[in-house]
Amino acid sequence: MWVNKYKPKNLNEYVGQEKSVETFLKWIKNWKQGKSLLFHGPPGTGKTSLIETFAKENNYEFIEMNASDFRNKKQIEEVLGQSMKQASLFGRKKIFLIDEIDGLAGRQDMGGTGAVIKIIKESRFPVILTCNNPYDQKLRALKECCQLVEFKKFSVFDIEKRLKQIAEKEDIKIDKGILRQFAKRGEGDLRASIIDLQSLSHGKKEIAQNDLDILGYREKEQSIFDALMMIFKTKSALAAKLAINNVDKDPEEIFWWIENNIANEYEHPEEIAKAYDALSKADLFRQRIKSRQNWKFLAYMIDLMTAGVSTAKNEMYRKFTRYQYPSNMIVLGGSKFERKEEKEKLLELSQQLHCSTRKVRKEFLPFLNLFRYTN
Repeated sequence: MWVNKYKPKNLNEYVGQEKSVETFLKWIKNWKQGKSLLFHGPPGTGKTSLIETFAKENNYEFIEMNASDFRNKKQIEEVLGQSMKQASLFGRKKIFLIDEIDGLAGRQDMGGTGAVIKIIKESRFPVILTCNNPYDQKLRALKECCQLVEFKKFSVFDIEKRLKQIAEKEDIKIDKGILRQFAKRGEGDLRASIIDLQSLSHGKKEIAQNDLDILGYREKEQSIFDALMMIFKTKSALAAKLAINNVDKDPEEIFWWIENNIANEYEHPEEIAKAYDALSKADLFRQRIKSRQNWKFLAYMIDLMTAGVSTAKNEMYRKFTRYQYPSNMIVLGGSKFERKEEKEKLLELSQQLHCSTRKVRKEFLPFLNLFRYTN
């Protein structure tokens, strides 16, 4: 991925955010135990990249953790607490980054926020937090031990400058006017712009004006129909994966949308078979996520149900396809109230019988139904 290949190697290569960089450098120079920085701003504005670049340039041991990976207070204390108290094996300084701290605060709340505050106060090393919205009420207690640092969207000029550098290094020809449009479409998200550039330049050495039409303007909440169109129409695996990034639906629901529309889009039997084969493998990972609660499988599920289905076709279909609502979700939607009522009754029985609702459904319900019909 070019976003990794062209990460800045030092702060001189770091693009934009001059005020944030200045604040961070001043803070790290005078760091005192018990205080943290809270980087906030939209995705793709260089929050993580700044810490990583600083650590690389100054020979710090950089430890990055995502708050959403921790389920409760115990996990946080076991993983974060121990590593923040221990010195580096090689005597190097450490710097910690806890990403997406608002994801942790969103849990209701298993002591997670309190555990992080305690760790910040006891840590022997600097701790940086990141979030998108620092004014969320759930972060109120956390902000008391943090200094807020805002990361604004990148300017069109900054994005254009960085994309030009990358295009030259990759020997990609792109007109200055097209490059400016490209930078505008990023809407201040440098990471997304680099990913888009790599996606469009796949297999070619020149980007033309009509190539930009594939991207469209980035939207915060993309329509599921637009996402399906990208998955089924594009030949780029990367573009297919990115298609669902901004869709306001969970991956499982998107899975059923794709499943229900493969035969509507693809015409050749071998393409349909190949697409369903990729989807069946995605379904295996979907079931493993449910049975094992191992969310690392989600990445494989998404890859197979988007890129796998997209690359199943031989050529891109240019026809108009009317995508249909998943039939199984229509059935589930129609029986929503009946299922809710059944769930409430099962819960009531489980409390009376002192067992799980699953056991009530499997072992007791058949006999209860038998009594009801015989009487």
